[in-house]
Amino acid sequence: MNLEHELVRFVCHTAYDDPGPQVRTIIKNQLLTVLGTAIAGSTQAGCQTLLDFYLSQGGKAEATILIHGGRIPAQAAALVNGVMARALDFDDALAPGVHIGSSTVPAALAAAELRGGINGREFLTALLVGAEVGVRLNLTEAAYNGLDPTGVCTVFAATAAASRVLGLNMEETWNALALAFNRAGGSFQSNVDGSLAVRVIQGWVAESGVICARLARAGITGPKNFLGGVYGYYNVYGKGLVDPGNALADLGSRFDCERILFKKYPSCGLTLGSTELILSLMHEADGITLSADNVEKVEVKVPPYTYKLVGHPFEIGATPRVNAQFSIRYCVANALLRGSSKLAHFEEQAIRDPRLLELTRRVDVVVDQAMELRGHTPIDMTVRTKDGKSFFRRIDIAPGFPGNPLTAEEQQARFHDCIAYADKSIAKEKVEKIVESATHIEELSDVRALIPLLLQ
Repeated sequence: MNLEHELVRFVCHTAYDDPGPQVRTIIKNQLLTVLGTAIAGSTQAGCQTLLDFYLSQGGKAEATILIHGGRIPAQAAALVNGVMARALDFDDALAPGVHIGSSTVPAALAAAELRGGINGREFLTALLVGAEVGVRLNLTEAAYNGLDPTGVCTVFAATAAASRVLGLNMEETWNALALAFNRAGGSFQSNVDGSLAVRVIQGWVAESGVICARLARAGITGPKNFLGGVYGYYNVYGKGLVDPGNALADLGSRFDCERILFKKYPSCGLTLGSTELILSLMHEADGITLSADNVEKVEVKVPPYTYKLVGHPFEIGATPRVNAQFSIRYCVANALLRGSSKLAHFEEQAIRDPRLLELTRRVDVVVDQAMELRGHTPIDMTVRTKDGKSFFRRIDIAPGFPGNPLTAEEQQARFHDCIAYADKSIAKEKVEKIVESATHIEELSDVRALIPLLLQ
């Protein structure tokens, strides 16, 4: 198998009808999710700063900044919109930490404006191609070894989507993906330290998708052997831990984007299981109502990878929302104190609640190496009450992950939660039209019809 040829052939020649309706529904859910999180995240920390910066830079008015309005170069619009979509960390994801839609959707929308329009069937196919490329090129926890999977892997997804929207031929697409390989990067230290770089990396990936496609169309070349070469993706990043033949097997006849997850709660995917367990215990504990008042200690056992990313002691840094989103201790304490996990619970005022900070100190997170055998998201939780009672629950697949998917009603609820939370309100009739357009995106003659709906 020529890895690069197979990947490029898939990007260029996949047809709308190749996947089944279930796969297309997943991509429509991804689209609606990203539109909702962009609306809700549009005023979060760093977004206005980036908006002002790129508006001040000028340049050709090629694509639209969503929610706020204004037109800037296409790659810059993709960056700003990608940052807004990731800002609340409530977008779609993929174990072990890849975020795809918040880069592919902004890149594809910017490319659609740059092209002068594209119909909904082709746009949905471009998003599907991008998602599948991201899923197939996703590596393992061991291979990433602290690198940000979004920065390393999703850059190919965003480039594939933008290349397809712009109508690049096979040679141009090959070069676009090869250029994207040279843009891969990012570290999970951004997440651990709770910095705004987490969301900026998402924007950089969207920007790279557009710029790599544009440069390739202009004739800029990249390394032909960007996947299998001696210094290609699978050697430099895969480190021999991933079999590329297996990763790309049946590409085009089997679609693995069904592995994309949609979060039930607005925090890191690796915190979702612990939130689910404590909430279920609060409703199901035998003969007692668990609450912040009567819980003495919560012990959460996790695999090593989960601990490294979200198991550390909770501390408030420069970006409290990110600190909280990437903390099992905070997420458990929040659910225990407030009986739910909502976007508003990750605002700074809620995070700094003294009752909650005290409660985080009653949550211990410990490592259990053997739990790696149970998959990406296993959690064992023991809750001890002040009167000496003990309750135990475990989960192997967190809610929203493949094998434990959200219902259609839960998908709609996530979107409407985002709309209700947003500082910049969207008119009710526009909200209904956004849902209708995303649900039936293939019926649009030009996806640019979405843009006015996404402006305040």
